[in-house]
Amino acid sequence: MRVALAQILATDDPKANLELVRDHTALAAQQGAAVVVFPEATMCRFGVSLKPVAEPLDGPWATEVRSIAEQHGVLVVAGMFTPTDDGRVTNTLLAVGRGVDTSYDKIHLYDAFGFAESDTVAPGSSPVVVEVDGETIGLAVCYDIRFPELFRALADRGASTVLLPASWGAGPGKVEQWELLVRARAIDSTTFVAACDQADPLASGVDPGKAPRGVGHSLVASPFGVVVESLEADPGLLVVDVDTASVARTREVLPVLANRRM
Repeated sequence: MRVALAQILATDDPKANLELVRDHTALAAQQGAAVVVFPEATMCRFGVSLKPVAEPLDGPWATEVRSIAEQHGVLVVAGMFTPTDDGRVTNTLLAVGRGVDTSYDKIHLYDAFGFAESDTVAPGSSPVVVEVDGETIGLAVCYDIRFPELFRALADRGASTVLLPASWGAGPGKVEQWELLVRARAIDSTTFVAACDQADPLASGVDPGKAPRGVGHSLVASPFGVVVESLEADPGLLVVDVDTASVARTREVLPVLANRRM
């Protein structure tokens, strides 16, 4: 399964960000990708009010992403925001194309390192997997990476690969934590983890402010926790062939899921 990670630097303009989705999806499809992953908050960057930009899953932003996915015959996974009844928004992954039309609402909210996502974002409650070309793929978002239970729950639902869009908060040691956690969750669940972060604003000369805007360093980790390929801080497109058939072989020699004692 060929997976593309589109490490973009989203703006506060959803229409401009749609153009990034359009351009990167076209480029990924030209390189044979079946799955194109965009970061968390692709619809609109963090650091601005999200309520005015939130739209339902059948709204114009999501509808245009569906059109892009259909045009290129790929699964597009991208972070957006949907409205809630309590005045907050939901941090949602839209997953559309290649016979899939669903979403995942981020379960674990980033109430850490002095940031309180739950002030403005309502949590999701259910893990989500999708089927693409006979492969089961799990969905997770950013701070979810610190919770191995979710990744094992996705593996229990048949996932051989987990897609992890993110807008990772910067700070001392945060890049190292990002890579370590992606690799650890791959080992915990014996899945591939394809983690797509927002590009680092500082690398493009943009002041990130205090919000989690991304650090770049998108990567794919194997079920043994080996980094298959990765990017640096700048915007870029990473296209990787994920050997999903190797997951079963890994689970034969490293049966951590079967050996669990709760």
